[in-house]
Amino acid sequence: MDLSYSDEQMRFRDDVRDFLAERLPARLSDKVRLGRRLTKADHEEWHAILNERGWLAGAWPERFGGQDWDAVRRHLFEEELTRAAAPRIVPFGVAMLGPVLQRFGSEEQQAHWLPRILDGSDWWCQGYSEPGAGSDLASLRTSAVRDGDHYVVDGQKTWTTLGQHANMIFCLVRTATEGKPQEGISFLLIDMSTPGIEVRPIVLIDGEPEVNEVFFSDVRVPRANLVGEENEGWTYAKYLLTHERTNIAGVSFATAGLANLKRIARLERSGGRPLIENPHFAARIARVEIELMAMTTTNLRVVSGAAAGQAPGVESSMLKIKGSVIRQEIDALTRSAVGPYAMPLVPEALEEGSNVETVGPDYAAAATPGYLNNRKLSIYGGSNEIQRSIIAKSLL
Repeated sequence: MDLSYSDEQMRFRDDVRDFLAERLPARLSDKVRLGRRLTKADHEEWHAILNERGWLAGAWPERFGGQDWDAVRRHLFEEELTRAAAPRIVPFGVAMLGPVLQRFGSEEQQAHWLPRILDGSDWWCQGYSEPGAGSDLASLRTSAVRDGDHYVVDGQKTWTTLGQHANMIFCLVRTATEGKPQEGISFLLIDMSTPGIEVRPIVLIDGEPEVNEVFFSDVRVPRANLVGEENEGWTYAKYLLTHERTNIAGVSFATAGLANLKRIARLERSGGRPLIENPHFAARIARVEIELMAMTTTNLRVVSGAAAGQAPGVESSMLKIKGSVIRQEIDALTRSAVGPYAMPLVPEALEEGSNVETVGPDYAAAATPGYLNNRKLSIYGGSNEIQRSIIAKSLL
């Protein structure tokens, strides 16, 4: 694979840089750079700016409102977003549900839901994991019983990221109990305002209520909201998860995190030389940088295959493992580089409009919350242990 960029691709990168310099609000990039928490309004504002330019879902086909970006343009775009400290594009509608609807949804579902993802009418969340069915997703028990033109849904989902903001949820539900567990699962689109739905926040160790429990009690969902065929949801779920796991690799986030780590390590320290001059610490940075470079090459190869119509396979599990390990190592090194200023955990200081003062430089306040929050990378999207089993079964 040719890893050099063409003149046309370099012009695209320059276009993205110019756009970000002109349209990315400074207050949003400041919040991202300093690890401050973004509000729902912040995300919606940035999504609207990108959508106006046609870049919210650049990888989508043009007939669905995208730009038909190839793998290289997608990589360059994500790289420039993180370099400019832009808010991430919330993935649930754009990067997860959108491709599933484009591949398996009906024309009516595509015509209705895809434009609403782009214009911000709907904020989607993901209803996969349950208290007894996380990495072992086939064990899910949330049921959907057909009743005329509706399904009646009962059960519970957990770890629902940003579910407190969502008005829609795409859910895996059990519609049959015969045969293998995977054979009785369906894929439903559910309005969160439907009677019988309750959302309860889960406060994470970094102090942020980022994830939620969602309870369903006699929730009536129109049969028209079934994606594809009944009992075929496992196929759609696997398709979505391969894209999610590739995205979890977070190459652009790791690249930005590494640049921030180097910047901190080069700062003068009271009573001593910059930390980057410590041979042991410099060697740890070099080791993680080499691993990141190798993962970047692998990621480009996988997304190039996806652009050619190939669904990511076992490589997505490899990227998920390696990406989470690299990002967590960068977080750990950043905490070490910050030193004693990383010790206090003051979640309130990261909130919108907070007047809580912290000790130390601005960049130090987010070091510990970022480290703690990203511990979850080993678990979501299928735990790293499960991904290793997938790799072993596929390759060995």
